[in-house]
Amino acid sequence: MIFPMMLLPLSVISRFLLFVWLAVPLYSQQSAAWRDPSPHRVRFVSVDKNVRLEVLDWGGSGRPLVLLAGGGDTAHVFDEFAPKLTTSFHVYGITRRGSGASGYAATEHPSDRLGDDVLAATDVMKLNRPVLVGHSIAGAELSSVANSHPDRLAGLVYLDAAYSYAFDNGKGANIKEIQELHGPQPPPPSGADLASFSALQKYYERVNGFRTPEAELRQEWESTPARAVGKQRDFPGGAMFESLMMGTKKYTDIPVPALVIFANPHCQGTWVDDNTDLPVRAAAKAYSTALAALTERQERAVEIGVPTARVITLPGAHHYVFLSNEADVLREMRAFLAGLH
Repeated sequence: MIFPMMLLPLSVISRFLLFVWLAVPLYSQQSAAWRDPSPHRVRFVSVDKNVRLEVLDWGGSGRPLVLLAGGGDTAHVFDEFAPKLTTSFHVYGITRRGSGASGYAATEHPSDRLGDDVLAATDVMKLNRPVLVGHSIAGAELSSVANSHPDRLAGLVYLDAAYSYAFDNGKGANIKEIQELHGPQPPPPSGADLASFSALQKYYERVNGFRTPEAELRQEWESTPARAVGKQRDFPGGAMFESLMMGTKKYTDIPVPALVIFANPHCQGTWVDDNTDLPVRAAAKAYSTALAALTERQERAVEIGVPTARVITLPGAHHYVFLSNEADVLREMRAFLAGLH
């Protein structure tokens, strides 16, 4: 299981198998009974042969800002975060190929292909020098675009996303070292937690200490005929993400103005903070200590290797920093974006 998923169990990278097309009508049926309250428009843009990507448009005025989710997530994970940026920016979200409602076609060079997908989508939408904001594994897409077409971007924001898949000059922490760490896992959702999506949302809030948009949960889980929560969906991008995580392509530079936010030490969720089981607390402390040391190494590598980047550390933040520490992330983003040309 890869690093981001050890920190938040709602993602489904480890369960990517074959794409089940039957999930589409199931999702359509549940959508008829439930409407996403987030104020966005949904469209699909073609970026490759037989591949259309879901794009969410929250509107707004000002510089275009494009949100890219972490592995296993969709653009709907930003449903509650994105509207808070529309007063100063025109905000979009792109669901990458192989996730959610977006199409999929295999590729031998996932890092470059996913970066090209982002550029193709921004071309279709006629976005002039957008700012890309990426969470987790999306850091690879940010670095891919920045290294291939730096002139096409105004800036980058890495949300706990600048690990070795996004920047690796040989002096930081290799993602393989992080993968070898194993922290305690929360209890799975009970039958009561799966009785409805509202109940599932409350389960994740109890586990993590922050709310996950219900629309994101509906992207990741099927709905039963009784409108309870069914199985987690299977999507086809597993091999693609494994290639990204293993760093088949290394980026040694970030040649675009960048804000790099790290969570360190990482919060493992309120289920750990409130846990009275001594072995669980001991395992969590050991995991946190080891992870903090590796994260600090990566932070120093970015600070030294990319002196133009603004590197921020949020102590005690969750890997999903934009959900656990929304106010901090918004403050740092606004300050950084205000200085871009």
